[in-house]
Amino acid sequence: MSTVGKHDGGGGTDSGFGELSLVSASFSDFQKLTFKVGKITGAERIPNMKKILKVQVDVGDRTAQAIAGGAEFYEPEGFVGKQVVVITNMEPKVIAGVKSEVMLLAADLKGKPVWLTVTDEVPPGTTVR
Repeated sequence: MSTVGKHDGGGGTDSGFGELSLVSASFSDFQKLTFKVGKITGAERIPNMKKILKVQVDVGDRTAQAIAGGAEFYEPEGFVGKQVVVITNMEPKVIAGVKSEVMLLAADLKGKPVWLTVTDEVPPGTTVR
């Protein structure tokens, strides 16, 4: 798979996500990703972490744990009940001692994540195309 969103190391923004350099991805690369609607069922602060939260996400066939950035902007309670867009087939990654099993998608507004959501209520696990 081609690297999309590879950090350039330049540190050109304060976003915490890093500057992204665009590298072409083939359509078959994109097809490898599974996008679903997830419903956040729980969120909590992680001790000694100021910028990330631990969230539980109902993705239809299971509840998955994830790390969500933006703890300096959002209270954990504000996440609960939100329907968000997630990638469900990412390799799990341990961040700050917490296993993250899915990736929540967000727009980066000058370093503040704005979570991608759906406007109508749909069942958790609904495929995003």
